[in-house]
Amino acid sequence: MDDQQQQPADTMQIPEDQVVANLEAKAQEHFTNWQRSVADYQNLKKQNEKDRQEVVQYAVSNTVLAFTPIYDNLKRAVKHIPAEQLELDWVKGVTHIIKQFEDALQLFSIEIIPTIGQPFDHTKHHAVSKMKKEGIATDTILEEVKSGFIMGGKVIEPAQVVVAE
Repeated sequence: MDDQQQQPADTMQIPEDQVVANLEAKAQEHFTNWQRSVADYQNLKKQNEKDRQEVVQYAVSNTVLAFTPIYDNLKRAVKHIPAEQLELDWVKGVTHIIKQFEDALQLFSIEIIPTIGQPFDHTKHHAVSKMKKEGIATDTILEEVKSGFIMGGKVIEPAQVVVAE
């Protein structure tokens, strides 16, 4: 019997160029998988940062919304002060507090939704009632019942308004 005939099939010599080609193919496959893993990791980091920012924005908006009834009540109180008392120091103090509240909202990139005299926009306003008023176009906001707020381009609290019919 010949020595070559006695060797098992898996120990037979493979041509060197085929071995090199197989190794190059395997190396390319591993390199491609590594590149894909790096890209997946970068995408995961970006998504985690976006999610973290959304959580922070949600927490800030919820905290601010807890204080908005105070803001509305201060505005409502000033609105009912007789004209002859508007120059009193305590009234100026209350209006200054309202201004401070508005400045604090700006620090958190929160905008107050414009209302009175504006056209009704169902994405920003919630109509609590309608009222007929001569000389005013239909769907024009006549009165603000509760302030509305926008943060990061998203409405976090729609304004409650009275609309002309």
